[in-house]
Amino acid sequence: MESLLVQVGLIAIKGNLEHPHLPCFEHFCWKWSYMKPLCSTSAFIGNWGKYLLVAVFLFFTSLTLQAKEYEAEQQRIAQFFPQVTQVSEPEGEYQVRTLADGVGTVYGYAFQSIHVTDMPAYSGKPINMQILLDPAGAIVDAYMLEHHEPIVLIGIPEQKVHDFNAHYAGIRADQRVVVGRSSDKSAVTIDAVTGATVTVMVINEIVMRAAHTVAVDLGLIAAGSSARPKIALVHEDLYQPSNWTELTGNGAIRRMHLTRGQVDDAFIGTEAEGVDVASAEQRDGTFIDLYATHLNPPTIGRNLLGERQYSELMENLKPGEHAFAVLANGEYSFKGSGYVRGGIFDRVQLRQFGDTISFRDLDFIRLSDVYAEGMPDFFEMAIFTAREQYRFDPGSPWNLELLVRRQVGPVESIFTSFEMPYLLPEEYFERPPLTAEEQAAIDEANRPLWVNIWYQKSFQIGVILAALTLLTVILFMQDKFAKHPNFLKMLRHGYLVFTVVFIGWYALGQLSVVNVLTFVHALVQDFRWELFLTDPVIFILWVFTAASILLWGRGVFCGWLCPFGALQELINEAARKLKIPQYDLPFGVHERLWAIKYIVLLVLFGISLESMMLAEKAAEIEPFKTAITLKFDRQWWFVLYAVVLLVVNIFTRKVYCRYVCPLGAGLAITGRFRLFDWLKRRKECGNPCQICANECEVQAIHPDGHINHNECHYCLDCQMTYHNENKCPPLIAKNKRARRDKKAPAAPQLIPVQVVEP
Repeated sequence: MESLLVQVGLIAIKGNLEHPHLPCFEHFCWKWSYMKPLCSTSAFIGNWGKYLLVAVFLFFTSLTLQAKEYEAEQQRIAQFFPQVTQVSEPEGEYQVRTLADGVGTVYGYAFQSIHVTDMPAYSGKPINMQILLDPAGAIVDAYMLEHHEPIVLIGIPEQKVHDFNAHYAGIRADQRVVVGRSSDKSAVTIDAVTGATVTVMVINEIVMRAAHTVAVDLGLIAAGSSARPKIALVHEDLYQPSNWTELTGNGAIRRMHLTRGQVDDAFIGTEAEGVDVASAEQRDGTFIDLYATHLNPPTIGRNLLGERQYSELMENLKPGEHAFAVLANGEYSFKGSGYVRGGIFDRVQLRQFGDTISFRDLDFIRLSDVYAEGMPDFFEMAIFTAREQYRFDPGSPWNLELLVRRQVGPVESIFTSFEMPYLLPEEYFERPPLTAEEQAAIDEANRPLWVNIWYQKSFQIGVILAALTLLTVILFMQDKFAKHPNFLKMLRHGYLVFTVVFIGWYALGQLSVVNVLTFVHALVQDFRWELFLTDPVIFILWVFTAASILLWGRGVFCGWLCPFGALQELINEAARKLKIPQYDLPFGVHERLWAIKYIVLLVLFGISLESMMLAEKAAEIEPFKTAITLKFDRQWWFVLYAVVLLVVNIFTRKVYCRYVCPLGAGLAITGRFRLFDWLKRRKECGNPCQICANECEVQAIHPDGHINHNECHYCLDCQMTYHNENKCPPLIAKNKRARRDKKAPAAPQLIPVQVVEP
């Protein structure tokens, strides 16, 4: 029982290390549900004190792990927001922390992506990022708190991913970010991390999706602002006489009416609560009665300003600039008394697509004369201009923001804002038609992540599909190819070179037992096609491998499509050409060593049931990442292991593949479902003929002559011998008998003579 308690404690600790976002007790209970049958009820009651001790230990362990996680968050916050002295508790649906100083000035927001999206990465589990936003909706920092990516855990240095994440600094949450190249010229592009393209593309999707969702929720950017439409054009030739009632009725002029009570209520819960509040009798009094409109459309501008004033305004506007009229009554001035020349109007601004449009003195025109019929008198009127650099879109929604400030100290103030939404009526503008390039950019932005990855890897996909088509032709026509052994050997060696160089080193298409374990876990937990479609090269190879196992068995992948296996075979072929001695184990020993790879597979599978992260590390028994994915560019002990296997392979072909490879073991197990026997044998094979058995370089042919398809690598050497009339003894003997049994002619045959006349 004591050892069981220790195991339970270790399980819970490990669960928190793997899932720091889950409560320790939940993980403990989940694991305990599997181990509970091991203990009797009486044992549980008799050892209640030990369970209490374990519970207390787990409780403090959980607190320690959560504190460690929060310490990493605090370090990033302190690094990028040194002025912040107050970090709030996580709030709202997305668990956002507000970053402020002692006087309540908000400098930014912090949150974890796991609370926003649980999009799985290539490991099948989500990557948890801490994201810091500033009040304008720009990303300040994106830091990876937790991941389970095998290529990062035991391959590519984690610092490379951190360096990749550093590129997000300064990118707005409403911008589009693409890893690699993009047809969208307005998109921000970031170079991928070699060897971890899929992982960083998923990180990009997680960061930008989470940042956009939270920024919209906090009101930092407008919903849907991540995909800006093409800027609309105002109908400059469309004019219709209209009065004040008609313009306000169709939404061309919008109104926002605030009472003193509404403003007082907006400051409740802040330090300004109770400052300058209205009495009960004054709460319904007007604080400000504000109207705003867009002046560029002639139907609005000409009716409101008159022909002369409107013409002068339009003449002074440069292309891409837009004018707005703001009119108000009430006790609050939208211009403010603190405005000075050269400064910024601090009480009124526009916001569109999350961008704030502020106005300076040069953007302000005093408005005194108005001509719209039925228009009321206003105490305060002004025209503001949005300059070209803001890329204002008259056809998209925008907000007029009125900022109200209350003094809470000699130099300290609290602000709150009130927003008036505005959307120009559709009859006043039109969208220019999209070009083919712009439509392609929109289509690209709306595609799922895995589809974009397939587009980006279209060249690799095309070449691999062509190569697999060629391999399919070879396999279906293997009898015809086997009758031309020299050509088939040259073709096979060329294909192996392609497998190593293109599939392995260039396209990073090395399959791994980790893929098998991930697939098995996905089937019983949360299967998503998107998880496997995010790496098109691996997906295509797995689909082809699955089909080939049903038709030909495990050997097609191991003999033709495994980059590390191909590398071993080419090295051994070179060694044979150099007359380096070759050594084979006695068949009895060789046959027993086959079991090692199955044991390795079972051990890895057992480890994965407890911890997929630990299984990924244990899968380093595969040298694939070192030799293929990372091209030997990693720590010396990994390189030494891979090199030792290749050196041994010089003297004995494919030792790793035959005796150690857990992936080969997994494929061999599924190979039991093979539907056809394509490899031909004769009754003399094995008794007395042993040529194929002696020549089989992976010793997959038993002394009795039958082929063990679980160990065959489908090199087709035995088939070339089978069809060779000068090498296969049974075929030679058969041909001799045919010639000997050929009957002689029954009688002499006369050759007819034809007389030719001179």
